[in-house]
Amino acid sequence: MAAGGDEPLGRTAMGAQRVGTSESSFLTHDEIDGVLRTATVPEHSLRFMQAMSGGEPFLEGGFLFFGAADWLLAIGYPFEGAYDPQAFDRALSAAARRTRAKACWAICPALPDRLKPHRCDQDQYYRLPLDGRVPPRLDRLAQRAAVRLTVSEGRRFTPAHRRLWAEFLGRVPLPPRVRELYARTEAVLQAAPGLSLLDAWDQEGNLAASLLLDAAPGPFSAYLLGAHSRRPYSPHAMDLLFREMIRIARGQGKAFVHLGLGVNAGIRRFKVKWGGVPGPAYEMAEWQAQDRSAGMVGDLMRSIVTLPRETMSKREYMASLPRQRDFKMLWALEKNGRRSWIAGAAHFFCYSFEFSLRELFERVDTVVFEGPLDPQSLQKVADIGRNPGAGSPRVIDAMTEAEIRRLERTVCGPSGFWARLLGLAEKSPPDVREYLSATRPWMAFFSLWTGYLARSGWTQSVDLEAWNLAREMGKRIVPMETLAEQIEVLESIPIARIVDFFRRSPQWGGYIRRNVRAYLKGDLEAMMGTSIEFPSRIERVIGRRDALFLERMRPLIEEGRCAVFVGSAHMLNLRRMLAEDGFSIRRGR
Repeated sequence: MAAGGDEPLGRTAMGAQRVGTSESSFLTHDEIDGVLRTATVPEHSLRFMQAMSGGEPFLEGGFLFFGAADWLLAIGYPFEGAYDPQAFDRALSAAARRTRAKACWAICPALPDRLKPHRCDQDQYYRLPLDGRVPPRLDRLAQRAAVRLTVSEGRRFTPAHRRLWAEFLGRVPLPPRVRELYARTEAVLQAAPGLSLLDAWDQEGNLAASLLLDAAPGPFSAYLLGAHSRRPYSPHAMDLLFREMIRIARGQGKAFVHLGLGVNAGIRRFKVKWGGVPGPAYEMAEWQAQDRSAGMVGDLMRSIVTLPRETMSKREYMASLPRQRDFKMLWALEKNGRRSWIAGAAHFFCYSFEFSLRELFERVDTVVFEGPLDPQSLQKVADIGRNPGAGSPRVIDAMTEAEIRRLERTVCGPSGFWARLLGLAEKSPPDVREYLSATRPWMAFFSLWTGYLARSGWTQSVDLEAWNLAREMGKRIVPMETLAEQIEVLESIPIARIVDFFRRSPQWGGYIRRNVRAYLKGDLEAMMGTSIEFPSRIERVIGRRDALFLERMRPLIEEGRCAVFVGSAHMLNLRRMLAEDGFSIRRGR
């Protein structure tokens, strides 16, 4: 909505940078107010969506979009009038041209014809009108709970909330995209005005249940997340909070409460029980505009546009988990009667260690990593890597055509007609030549190496898995290096070592097989013996940082109940250095 309200909602704002380009298109304050005033679905809540996704909002053709460096999320629900699939398709095409997005998602009442082959979800929103009365039976249950519980509303995510979230997620198997929503609660509360926590506390001060609400949209309030405790269990705590949610929304002058998607019969029954009625239809599509992977952004975007999903059965959940192994690259540290742990992490691996890590984190309060691992920091690293300076060397200048073709075969696998016919060709192989010629050397190294590992089934990361689990369980997370320090380390990797590693690409298969066996045994010496030519195994990356790591972790591990994750190569020196510093060190938990 333009200033003065006399221009259409799809007008682009002047004086701000366009997403993914150098032109203008961020929203003015008047346009933001206009979006919230005419919102029809929870995804129209600008600040919440911006905080969740890390993307910037903009308008095109009367529809709302969020975008970042290489992805685009389209919200195909009009602010007024009937939905027109063709109008949405035109707006989507224009937004894609503006942002040059590669990974795209769209939600709308009905997909345009060209997106129907990419449909990945279909459902219906539910709304709770506020012009009726609370069902008498539910009102009585809420009143019983009110005798034992006290309700409060606020924006502070306390240690009690962390414990409740951790208990709920540990008890209820949820898909990764839903776990991400819970994990990001504290961050979005700080960044998105309109969000609040509605809490029920028992007489002993325990948090019995909590709802995350969004009152930013003008016409409605949105119920985003909820959790209740069984330690101890307070009957009908959620009923009490739902009644209070209705009361608050009425006091705010809302027309209805948005309850999200129906999901399945069980969830629909719960929403209908409270008076929820079917709202707009919902379809979601996901596609690649170009042959490049969207990486970790995909799971995050699915979490954002599917608020929140139903729990799976125990059998379905177990079947969906990555392959598990017992984590043996772990050492216990003890000094002055206080115990901590240090782990040799694998930045890329083919197994998950979630069960072992969860057991470990039950014993700790603080988890320490080499550097920041939040999505925003990782995106900054990727942006720097993709934008080399004018004088930055390029790996492609040091390789012959024959070496490049051999690297392409290793990284991308079989190609051509017969590979496609037999289903052996990768659907979205990395563009080897682009990375070699248009990114910083370390970016080319990590991108092509991880592309090869992904094709070999290595889709796990020990430190990322540990970081996400620590955040989910409400642990304090401490990075030992800043982003700038880590970039400086990456820049120090000699291009000659990267080129030599690429030239040895036909040997990568044997290397990763030996690496897996050694890592699963916790055999540090054997694992280091398999990777002596790995580009980052140099004094600047390993040796000089060991002393820095020891200095920065020392007060935390001396405090006790701390787990530290460093790359496995650092453990060769750190074990000796920790012993010299007065710590007893032994393998295992």
